[in-house]
Amino acid sequence: MRHRLRGIKFNVWLDFFLFALAILLILGILQFSLIKPYYRNNKITTIQEVATKLESYIVDNDGSSEYLVDKAFQVAVNNSVCAAIFNEQGKLVYSADGLGQSCIFNQKITLQEQEIVPFDDGIALNEHVDANFNSFSEVLINSKSKQEMILFGEKIESNLGNLYLYINSPLEPVDSIISFFQEQYFFYTLIIIGFSILISVFISNGLSKPIVKMKSSADSLSKADYENTHFEGSYFREINDLATTLNEATHKLEKVDELRKDLIANVSHDIKTPLTMIKAYAEMIRDISGDNPKKREEHLDVIIQEVDYLDHLVLDMQELSKMQSGNYELNRKNFDIVEKIKSILTLFQVLIDEHHFQVSLESDESIILYADEIKIGQVIYNFLSNSFKHSDDYGKIFVRIIKKDDCVRIEVEDEGSGIPEESIPYIWDRYYKIDKSFKRATVGTGLGLAIVKAILDNHEAQYGVVSEEGKGSTFWFELAQENVF
Repeated sequence: MRHRLRGIKFNVWLDFFLFALAILLILGILQFSLIKPYYRNNKITTIQEVATKLESYIVDNDGSSEYLVDKAFQVAVNNSVCAAIFNEQGKLVYSADGLGQSCIFNQKITLQEQEIVPFDDGIALNEHVDANFNSFSEVLINSKSKQEMILFGEKIESNLGNLYLYINSPLEPVDSIISFFQEQYFFYTLIIIGFSILISVFISNGLSKPIVKMKSSADSLSKADYENTHFEGSYFREINDLATTLNEATHKLEKVDELRKDLIANVSHDIKTPLTMIKAYAEMIRDISGDNPKKREEHLDVIIQEVDYLDHLVLDMQELSKMQSGNYELNRKNFDIVEKIKSILTLFQVLIDEHHFQVSLESDESIILYADEIKIGQVIYNFLSNSFKHSDDYGKIFVRIIKKDDCVRIEVEDEGSGIPEESIPYIWDRYYKIDKSFKRATVGTGLGLAIVKAILDNHEAQYGVVSEEGKGSTFWFELAQENVF
């Protein structure tokens, strides 16, 4: 149960549900705390609008139009107010009653601790307006109905002299309105809570379902069960991107795991084979050829060859690890790449003559590069070695040196067996084999292309291979000519 309460599905649902409750609570507080002042401010605004109309109908037209006088009275009735206009002497010059007995103009009221009857003491009422900067509004209690009422007054300048306009309007019982809103609010709250529960469940399912599936796939990945590991996306772009990234990572991990198994198997085989040979020939020397100088020398030569192979294997692995660590320092200098390739080709001359290879070097001019001459020579040596290894007798090998605007491109092309398309991305991995049946390389240690990749990466060079199975391969790399002097 505790585990479920900490799950993403429950917590997303709870967050949305609490968010909905918080919104309802804020709305309720605002509604019930502001309804009374809002209602009173709105009432005062309405009274001011009525005052403006009465001023237009009565004061601006000097009360000479019976039509406008009737219209002013209708405004008072329609808005449930009573109105009165006094002159500066406190004499009533106009009145309109839309309230009847509820109008406070005929009742005793208290203004600033002074009791007055407006219709009997207009002077005192006018003085109250003057004392409040020509306009005021106050809430009073009707002495008869005990109802709250608003009294509004303002001073008006006209052709007849200064006039004083007063409007009296009742305030509806706000408590009954609040009670109505409370009942309505709680009813709406129940409906909104129900909808918020449904919507939050739907959203939490939509968010959590792909993540829960990813968790299941991650469990399979942690057990190296790559066949049953697949991360599914969802409607959300970020989750789709995450699923794509995790699927790519799974594929790479699967490939790394496969390469790791191949590496262990191949290194074990590479070490076991020469050790077996060394042991066998050592026993032969002990038991058979110890007293035969000629045989003993032959057997010792085999032992020495196998020890040399083991030494080269260890050195190649050390060199590869060192270059891949990022701490390897290149010994850069200027050298002629054309002359370097010619000198490397001479190392293969016996092999070329024996198998009648046709080697073509397509560059006559001298081209200077700024790089590690020994390491770049190792790259070219490896490319040529692979071309000879996978070409038939009388095969053609093309070495091209192409000078571009900002770099030099070196290509080694053969017409040999080629590489299957699906294997091309992995040939640079250490011990990757196109043919999964292991056989020891007749030349080298099987780490050639992995070392080539490390060398070219350290030079920040571009490189690759173009190959078609049965038609040959073209290995290439490009080196920038910057820093050449």
